[in-house]
Amino acid sequence: MVDHLFGLLKVKVVRGLNLAIRDVRTSDPYVVLRLGKHKVKTHVKKRTTNPEWNEELTLSVENPNAPLKIEVFDKDILSRDDAMGHAEVDIRPLIQAVTRDLSNEPSDAIIETILPSHQNCFAEESKIYWSDGKVTQDMAVRLKDVECGEIEIKVTWGTFSGGRSS
Repeated sequence: MVDHLFGLLKVKVVRGLNLAIRDVRTSDPYVVLRLGKHKVKTHVKKRTTNPEWNEELTLSVENPNAPLKIEVFDKDILSRDDAMGHAEVDIRPLIQAVTRDLSNEPSDAIIETILPSHQNCFAEESKIYWSDGKVTQDMAVRLKDVECGEIEIKVTWGTFSGGRSS
């Protein structure tokens, strides 16, 4: 099973901003992350359109070219959960930064800045940086196919070595 594991992606789902209303006056949002065939999700936050999750989820990376898919849903009890938007994030710039020799870089060095464009879902510039021996990317992602909403995430790269991630 681990023969084809490329690495680990640790995703901290920080918060949602101005998410769509799917119940009478509010929503009960949760986030689903998908990478290849792997899927993880946050807990549901009751009655809010500005949830604070601060949950760290880990996904196995088998294909470094696969995008990180983000979906937001409103939890419903008596009916199917309502979609609240989605986005895709290209993790290749993060992986490319990991392959660089960063041993001489100072902590908190910015490796790359990615500007919002039609090719990505960023709501603002996204920075990839080297901190405490790890490569991390902060992202504010604008959701698609919905009237409003953004998700803030922090993605950190980890490697697989004998059952541990770094």
